Amino acid sequence: MLIVALTGGIGSGKSTVGAIFAGLGAVVVDSDQLAREIVERGSEGFNLVVAEFGDGVLKDGEINRSALGELVFADQSKLGKLEAITHPLIRKAFSQIVEQSAKDSIVINQIPLLFESKHQYNFDLVIAVSASESVRIERLLARGLSQAQIKARLTAQASDSQRESIADYVIDNSGDLSALTQEVEGVWHLLVSANKAK
Repeated sequence: MLIVALTGGIGSGKSTVGAIFAGLGAVVVDSDQLAREIVERGSEGFNLVVAEFGDGVLKDGEINRSALGELVFADQSKLGKLEAITHPLIRKAFSQIVEQSAKDSIVINQIPLLFESKHQYNFDLVIAVSASESVRIERLLARGLSQAQIKARLTAQASDSQRESIADYVIDNSGDLSALTQEVEGVWHLLVSANKAK
């Protein structure tokens, strides 16, 4: 089994890259999805987040992710508190998925904040997805984020060069889908070889 991290900043196209890897046969785990699941109503994570940040982060009895995001991206200490609650729970959920996967799987964890989490994970290899800031801003505007929201998120995250510094492979996603697919397929062949060599 090969455990691989797939990281990249907001708007870099991690999800698209993850979907291509899944189509090639990888077990792809989305940390953002795990992050949503571990704070669902009634969960340990839900109770801890509400205890820390109060009822102001709730909407209709559920955690309002955009309200929570506005709060933590504007204050690094609050972001740190949220990560101290969620990161251990996300790691635990990921470990359970790994345990349930076939022994010869290539498990790819889409994890946006790998660099920021001080590498508290054990990965065999790291892949970084990079895209120019102008391309990322364009994508995020198309998603409906405001310039202020985009700036806050880009500022809170590591730079592409910081992510690339911990990566074994870098995938450039500034071009079109067919160029991206070719790049991902090239890296996939390298992962398959590395998995066989283990």
